[in-house]
Amino acid sequence: MVKMIDSMVKRGIYSSRSEAIRDGVRELTLKSLIGIIPNTGDSVKEIREIRNKLSKEIKSFKDIEKINKEFAHLKK
Repeated sequence: MVKMIDSMVKRGIYSSRSEAIRDGVRELTLKSLIGIIPNTGDSVKEIREIRNKLSKEIKSFKDIEKINKEFAHLKK
């Protein structure tokens, strides 16, 4: 997996390993929310807002653990 990430960094898809990992975590978080978020009519706008919020909140692995704990009850 590290080699794949390094390859994406080398090709310029990501500027660093950290950026690639953060993007992957955001993607996984969003996928875990599919079906949980109520449809209020503008899901594209809602997903954009969630992405923006996640990109501002996730600064470390502890932040990811905190988010996972907050949504743990929804995964049952």
